Amino acid sequence: MKFLDEAKVYIRSGDGGNGCVAFRREKFIEFGGPSGGNGGRGGDVIVEVADGLNTLIDYRYQQHFKAQKGGHGMGSDRHGAGGKDIVLKVPLGTQIFDEDRETLIHDFTAVGEKFVLSKGGNGGFGNAHFKSSTNRAPRHANPGQPGEERWIWLRLKLIADAGLVGLPNAGKSTFLSAVSAARPKIADYPFTTLHPQLGVVAIDGREFVLADIPGLIEGAHEGAGLGDRFLGHVERCRVLLHLVDATCEHAGKAYKTVRHELEAYAENLADKIEIVALNKIDAITPEQLKEQKARLKRAAKKTPLLLSGVTREGVPEALRALVAAIGDAPVSANARKAMASAADTEPQQEPEPAGWSPLGR
Repeated sequence: MKFLDEAKVYIRSGDGGNGCVAFRREKFIEFGGPSGGNGGRGGDVIVEVADGLNTLIDYRYQQHFKAQKGGHGMGSDRHGAGGKDIVLKVPLGTQIFDEDRETLIHDFTAVGEKFVLSKGGNGGFGNAHFKSSTNRAPRHANPGQPGEERWIWLRLKLIADAGLVGLPNAGKSTFLSAVSAARPKIADYPFTTLHPQLGVVAIDGREFVLADIPGLIEGAHEGAGLGDRFLGHVERCRVLLHLVDATCEHAGKAYKTVRHELEAYAENLADKIEIVALNKIDAITPEQLKEQKARLKRAAKKTPLLLSGVTREGVPEALRALVAAIGDAPVSANARKAMASAADTEPQQEPEPAGWSPLGR
């Protein structure tokens, strides 16, 4: 299944049914009176979070969604049937934007959450509705109200506990495949990861979701390489694991390049907890490792973790650092409120593990 994190969709709720003008005409009943029924209400357009989805690919092949119209009223006081609602299934973490792509309409943060995006039109009143002591034979009815129509943008931001960031070929996909059952594409050339990958990681009896974000290069926020289109997924991550390739020319410069792109994309990324790790330590000599570690320590202003995704050296320590940091960083303000209401107390702060601290501190 292909990954798609953005789609433009046209939606229209159902029109309400028209009211009916009718009179009761039966044998031996001289003054039957009005008997026109009301029109039915049009169907709504509802967006619902479905469990098991992680892409918007369904909306690439179908962009138009229309709810059913309400039935018209009929004689003998028969009201029109209500139109059926139409439900759009989206993955967790989807955001709905207006056509301008800037106005946020709704943000989904829980499985099963529903949102009425467009309400159906009300049905018109039949002439039986207008009868009164002074108007015994009304000969008019209301038409049904039209439904709402609009273009919207669906934008998916994957919700993960931790995210992998770094330059292309930093070993992010290898690390994900080593610690989870995910099988991302791995090759010895840049940009092998073309879309985010998710994996479930287990360590010391605890599990968390790890996301592999496509690599960033200098100028990504201006569209270089794959650009910053996938950095929206990083916003949902609680913790960032910044992998730096130990075989690169200068580990410190590589770290600062990615940091610059993160800060240029959004200021809130600078507030996220970051764990810095020097990867591929099995591919360099001890002298080179010592030099690269010192460079990265000066750039990141903290001691980096040392690991190798191939040999798994240092990997358990990195996972334990992630688990410790995840407990201190909820996904969002909504998640923080939900956790606080469930526990009725704020979570206890754990001691900071080695190799991490909030970005920019």
